[in-house]
Amino acid sequence: MDQGRKRHDFHNSPVSIYEVHIGSWRRKLDNSSLTYRELAPLLAEYLREIEFTHVEFLPVMEHPFYGSWGYQCTGYFAPTSRYGTPQDFMYLVDYLHQSNIGVILDWVPSHFATDEFALGWFDGTHIYEHADQRQGFHPDWGSHIFNYGRNEVSSFLISNALYWLDVFHIDGLRVDAVASMLYLDYSREDGEWIPNAYGGRENLEAIGFLRKFNEVVYEKYPHAQTMAEESTDWPMVSKPTYVGGLGFGMKWDMGWMHDTLEYMKNDPVYRKFHQDQLTFRMLYAYHENFILPLSHDEVVHGKGSLIARMPGDDWQKFANLRLLFGHMFAQPGKKLLFMGGEFAQWAEWHHEKSLDWHLLEYLPHRRVQSWLKNLNHLYVNEPALYLNEFSHEGFEWIDCCDSDHSIFTLIRKGNGPDDKIIAALNFTPVPRYDYRIGVPYEGAWTEILNSDSHEFGGGGIGNPQPVHSDSISWHGKPFSINLALPPLAIIFLKCKK
Repeated sequence: MDQGRKRHDFHNSPVSIYEVHIGSWRRKLDNSSLTYRELAPLLAEYLREIEFTHVEFLPVMEHPFYGSWGYQCTGYFAPTSRYGTPQDFMYLVDYLHQSNIGVILDWVPSHFATDEFALGWFDGTHIYEHADQRQGFHPDWGSHIFNYGRNEVSSFLISNALYWLDVFHIDGLRVDAVASMLYLDYSREDGEWIPNAYGGRENLEAIGFLRKFNEVVYEKYPHAQTMAEESTDWPMVSKPTYVGGLGFGMKWDMGWMHDTLEYMKNDPVYRKFHQDQLTFRMLYAYHENFILPLSHDEVVHGKGSLIARMPGDDWQKFANLRLLFGHMFAQPGKKLLFMGGEFAQWAEWHHEKSLDWHLLEYLPHRRVQSWLKNLNHLYVNEPALYLNEFSHEGFEWIDCCDSDHSIFTLIRKGNGPDDKIIAALNFTPVPRYDYRIGVPYEGAWTEILNSDSHEFGGGGIGNPQPVHSDSISWHGKPFSINLALPPLAIIFLKCKK
């Protein structure tokens, strides 16, 4: 198993992550949570069915308050006993690995719970946290902040990261709330924070810790991957430390998530005024190694579920959701989706109950799930969609300026000269016929996936027969094709010469 993990290359392989809260993914009839061992075969079978490559668990480290979802941790070296023993958690990880599913854990070195039995005032002194509240207390979460300048803290946290990688064979660590670690004035007003030695707002000790953490992880476990949830434009988060970066392998693209969801919630009649929300990302897309996240944070605290945020009647909501997922898979960057989104759960996620699996009794929800499965299958099997995801060589706009019709066309590129896939996205409920786009070479372009197909709940508009190129220059390309673009839909095309 370890040898297989070492061969996995995150950067040049498809990575589609299913984010899971263990206690509420699926529950028993009495509303009690599944144990680690009960969860293992059910989750592994489901991930294989929908063809996700990885699962990411919200923090499994012991936490006294269940409603913190694990982000208020007290037992850094203990999988929570709510679902079983450490050996039971090992069983879960091993079962997933045997199903060829990678396992990523959320890890929280940014703050820790204030419970008296935990790390605070641990030996009668402020050994882990700052004594000064302006440095040692987090105003957002009511928790302690680690004193990253202390060797004891650095040793404790890095040892903990290595523990999960070593003892439990974890494949990656997603580091929570990195931005709160980097800035001394994070969520603080003037006078509520202490500048660094140079008078700045950067937390120099936290920066040093993060670099050391990444260096040690990659030295000891080169097969592993570290990922940063960093919500600002801090430079070179996912660049090596030897060039001045923080050393993470990847970074969540929070900007893409915010801009895309803002765009999607607009009534289609107004989307033409917001074209830049979907194009802006390509100005910075290669600054970092990005993961595109539609995470748990987007379906809680009154934000509504993904499908509930889509505009229009029910048909349009489902079509918009399929289009949102298609847009994510057409963009360069690894993919992450929180549980429930894949079958269009209507309700916000709540940690005290199971996902609404009964919705799969209804055809529209099964069809969204089928769409996600087909997207994952296409992504995994088409190198043009996952190679060069962190390079400008893997992406090219055909046309991103047709704001009047809210249409985007693009090319994804693999390593071979003919390894190209075209995606055409129509963000209005109006079908467009005889829509001409430029293509890079002549041949028969075949529609390989269409979110408006009947099997996914669409109206069946598309291009069932191969579309032969014309020797008409268009969009700066030597050839062009005429397409039928279905409403609120994305189509993928591949050329057969």
